[in-house]
Amino acid sequence: MAILTNCSRIVVASMLSIRSITRRKFLAGSSLAAAEFIVSVAADSGVQILRNETAMVSGLAIVGFDDLWADRFNPQPPLRLLPPNTPSIALVHNPDAVDRSGWENFSGWILAGHTHGGQCKPPFLPPPLLPVQNRRYTNGEFELPGQRRLYINRGVGHLLRVRFNVRPEITRFTLNRLT
Repeated sequence: MAILTNCSRIVVASMLSIRSITRRKFLAGSSLAAAEFIVSVAADSGVQILRNETAMVSGLAIVGFDDLWADRFNPQPPLRLLPPNTPSIALVHNPDAVDRSGWENFSGWILAGHTHGGQCKPPFLPPPLLPVQNRRYTNGEFELPGQRRLYINRGVGHLLRVRFNVRPEITRFTLNRLT
């Protein structure tokens, strides 16, 4: 049985409290044991798990990708099947995934996490603890080639039980239909 952190318990409780079951979509994180437990609880509760696949919600394509570090990230199937000019949001855990090939025809927002904003950020210096290859991916918004934008959430969890100058974050996006 997986041992869950307090953060994992909060994620499961929050995810299951979402009122509309038909609109609950979820992407697993990188802690394999906790992620697999969360996935099983979520799936048993009617949450659709997106692993290299797309779900359509009211005309919006939500494209979810599996974990990059577990070698399960595969952008070709869902992105190849995505109709052109479809409003889209992609969900990746690790922002390094956006530097891989396969995104050439995708336009839209890509939402990521994984970095915890670096967790500890000395003033005027880059964060010393950043679990990504592309060291510019700390947190916040990034412009990418093509018509893509990346947003990296700092999250509420941690790699080490310390945060300095990097506040926890829960982001709320408001989506509006084009008229």
